[in-house]
Amino acid sequence: MQTKKTATNKILWIFAVGQLGWSLLSGIIANWLVFFYQPSSEELDKGQLLFIPKGTFIGLTAIGIITAFGRIFDAVTDPYIAGKSDSLKHRLGRRIPFMRFAAIPFGVVTVLMFVSPFGEKSMGNAVFLFIFAMMFYFCMTCYCTPYNALIPELGSTQNTRINLSTFISVTYFFGTAIAYLVPNIAGIFMNSLGYAASFRVTIAILAAVAVICMLVPAFLIDENLYADTTPSKSTAFKSLLATFRNKDFRVFVCSDILYWIGLTLFQTGLSFYITVLLGLGSGMTFPLFAIMTVVSLAFYPLVNIFSKKMGKKKLIAFAFLFFSFAFLVTAAAGLIGIPAMVYGVIIAVLAAVPMAILGILPQAVVADISEADKLDTGESRQGMFYAARTFAFKLGQSLAMLMFTSIALINSDAEKGSSGYGLGYRLTALLAAVLCLLGGLVFLRYNEKKVINRIEEGSKNA
Repeated sequence: MQTKKTATNKILWIFAVGQLGWSLLSGIIANWLVFFYQPSSEELDKGQLLFIPKGTFIGLTAIGIITAFGRIFDAVTDPYIAGKSDSLKHRLGRRIPFMRFAAIPFGVVTVLMFVSPFGEKSMGNAVFLFIFAMMFYFCMTCYCTPYNALIPELGSTQNTRINLSTFISVTYFFGTAIAYLVPNIAGIFMNSLGYAASFRVTIAILAAVAVICMLVPAFLIDENLYADTTPSKSTAFKSLLATFRNKDFRVFVCSDILYWIGLTLFQTGLSFYITVLLGLGSGMTFPLFAIMTVVSLAFYPLVNIFSKKMGKKKLIAFAFLFFSFAFLVTAAAGLIGIPAMVYGVIIAVLAAVPMAILGILPQAVVADISEADKLDTGESRQGMFYAARTFAFKLGQSLAMLMFTSIALINSDAEKGSSGYGLGYRLTALLAAVLCLLGGLVFLRYNEKKVINRIEEGSKNA
């Protein structure tokens, strides 16, 4: 087999720009979709409307059902797209064709998810949102699954793998941070366009930026130079089963599911923690996230250095524990006699440390496991490993969306200033803390030493 080139840092950064694009779109949906369609009383007072019915069905809200079902649909399509990508025979490679095809539709449907063509509290709006939510998650799968499959290919050594994981984590943070700017940018148009329209215009602008970013690696990287483009011969279903037969991967996925349920609860609730529990304006979401981002980025060089010396397992287990503590502090927001802005900064700084670790290392762990599995089986199934991971944690995210939108309704009618005000949001942060702690305990069972030794043996025999 022809020896492939090792990707330079320049190529790795070009690749990372794509992550900035898709994380921006994902951040818009994760942080503002529920905020837009299930607004708090504070946002209703500012002029937002209830576009979909607010009632519940067997305790579940319309927006909760839509977002959860979208994640389930997304999870189910991940292995299908991964199988198609792994087995694709194309002159551009196995991943790049998908990325070129999906980028523009991905941006367009993001904007359409915030369009409500019918009147207030209309079931027609809920149906419209459901349709475009399915399209959003399908486009996301078509771009992100092949994109992630390139990570172990471009990161062909331990050092380049950790470097690449660091770079894409940096751009992921920036993409997510830009997504938090939605209410700040929308404020520019608020007086002339109104609440809902200002959000839609802002999201359209940001989606255009995201599409350009996603197209950068799709057109500037020659996959054939760096990646093994030999199509896999296994069917998607057989490949998925083979992937889950890997014991180390199963341990990783179990911990990952618990982490993503907790993190999704926290991310979805962040704007509510800030506006309801702390009593700050929605525009303060970006400054607090910016503080978390800056502090987190400051830790990136240390994570990069220590992971190469200590290994990834110890740092990831520590991050789970630290995140659990940060979520507990969030659950107490507004109950302690500390100024709201100061308390918000404390949460941001506490969350920054585990965000730095878990933003970098899990991707590298999956790359390690997939590389070791390739040496054991002779089958190049990187796409399926990342798809299997996302298949599992997206099911967890689906559960998290159902849980958040339902738990958030607890005491939702309580008057501001009363003892039970914001209880539902507080409980979501407490639950996130418990789940993150459990995720860390599960991850301690991961056999990192065995995986790394297998990769090193394969390198010596190459």
